[in-house]
Amino acid sequence: MSRVRSVRIGPEDADQRLDRWFKRHYPQIGFGLLAKLLRTGQIRVDGARAKPSTRLEAGQELRIPPQIEGDAGAAAQAKSPAVSSVDAENLQARVLYRDDCLLAIDKPAGLAVQGGSGQKRHLDAMLGALAFDKAEPPRLVHRLDKDTSGVLLLARDAATARALTAAFKGKDVRKLYWAAVVGAPKAPAGRIDLPLAKLPAREGERMGVDRRHGQHAETLYCTIAESRGRAAWLALMPLTGRTHQLRAHLAAVGHPILGDGKYGGDKAHPDDLPDLPGRLLLHAREVALPHPEDGTTLRIAAPLAEHMLNAWTALGFDAAAGQGIWPDEEQ
Repeated sequence: MSRVRSVRIGPEDADQRLDRWFKRHYPQIGFGLLAKLLRTGQIRVDGARAKPSTRLEAGQELRIPPQIEGDAGAAAQAKSPAVSSVDAENLQARVLYRDDCLLAIDKPAGLAVQGGSGQKRHLDAMLGALAFDKAEPPRLVHRLDKDTSGVLLLARDAATARALTAAFKGKDVRKLYWAAVVGAPKAPAGRIDLPLAKLPAREGERMGVDRRHGQHAETLYCTIAESRGRAAWLALMPLTGRTHQLRAHLAAVGHPILGDGKYGGDKAHPDDLPDLPGRLLLHAREVALPHPEDGTTLRIAAPLAEHMLNAWTALGFDAAAGQGIWPDEEQ
């Protein structure tokens, strides 16, 4: 019969969220079961109750109840399906960069990064296909919206995951996005500084400007090209990492991203641009960061997805015109 176990947190797992620790060490345990065991005090950290978001520290004692290893039924229910050979081949073909500690992929639009309510097919469940020569799959260190394509970084070990997480928090990682928006901003370049907060939920998570209770959010932009005043191609650099920040900011200033009905409504699908694909035209174009091993600057870029290229052609944009353009951080 299974008994309570006590696990000491090692340095390699320090500063990791508790739910992510369980996802790594007990992938068969679903989030619902984990939350229940935490809520009832059956999982504890140094004898105290904890939450899924609790950050672990080296040397702490983690109480593992019998249900974790003994409840085979719950484990079988929560176990993620194996990645299909087709998905595995597609993901491996999307690798943009790989070395011993990190890799980057060109995430396709339409693929969620993590699971959620009613979301069974997601990248997190397919990461085993990207293990290559490692014993463990890579780890997520940031996210992209489901309908956003482009560069997504993955850590290949715990130490790199901690280093990349710290780099994102310390704003040492620069992210460049390309978007096609409705109309053209009056100023060709500028800064959007509007606090964002979650709006009352109706149809999924949604953010909006809230000057009283919102969190600080800043986005730099510059206009690369215009399409006769009907649309513009913007280079965007978020200085903060709020949920849906770019989509909410651009909608708030009257230039929603084309295809973004969630934030732009009918305005995001203009009648005078009928040849567009009707999908979100937002692409994570490039990431620049200090390499975790030697600190040298690593820059990784992703080509435009097919639906984006089709939109660029319809709008008369030359994709080569945007090479090397970043918004000015001094503006």
